[in-house]
Amino acid sequence: MSAQKITTFLWFDDQAEEAAKFYVSVFGGDARIVETTRYTESFGDQAGSVMTVVFVLAGQEYTALNGGKQDWSFNESISLSVDCESQEEVDDLWARLTADGGEAGPCGWLKDKYGLSWQIVPRAMREMLASDDRAAVDRTVGVMMKMGKLDVAALRAAYEAK
Repeated sequence: MSAQKITTFLWFDDQAEEAAKFYVSVFGGDARIVETTRYTESFGDQAGSVMTVVFVLAGQEYTALNGGKQDWSFNESISLSVDCESQEEVDDLWARLTADGGEAGPCGWLKDKYGLSWQIVPRAMREMLASDDRAAVDRTVGVMMKMGKLDVAALRAAYEAK
C-alpha cells in the first residue's frame, strides 16, 4: 500500500492496538492492520511496547498511537462520519460502536468505548438533505433533531409529508 498524503492520527493512552483491532472487527471487509511499531530502548520503561498501529477502514488509513495519559481526550470537535447504504448497516454499526461503554448521542452521533466520536449516517439522509425542496429538508431536519440513531423510514416519512 502506498502511503496516503493525509492520515488521521488517533492518540490513545495505551489502547492503540486494542482500539485498532476493535475498529477492524467492526468494519470488516477490507479493514485490516497494516503495521505495528514498538517503542525502542530509548523510551525506557516503554521499550518493546506498542507505539503505533497503522490500520485501514474502508480504504482509509489511520494511525493509532500509544502516547500516554494527557490532559486531553477525544471530543466531538472531530468525528468520523460513516456513509451507510441501509438502515441495517446503521443499526449494526450503531450497536457495535456503542457496545461495551460506548454512548449514544443526538442526530446520528455516538462515542465509542474509547471516546472517539462517530456520525452514523444513512446515505438516504444525505440525499434528502441535498434536495432543492427546502420545506421537505426542513421537515426532515426537524425529525432528525429529535433522534439519536437515525431512522431512515421516519426521516423519509417526514421528507415526503405534505
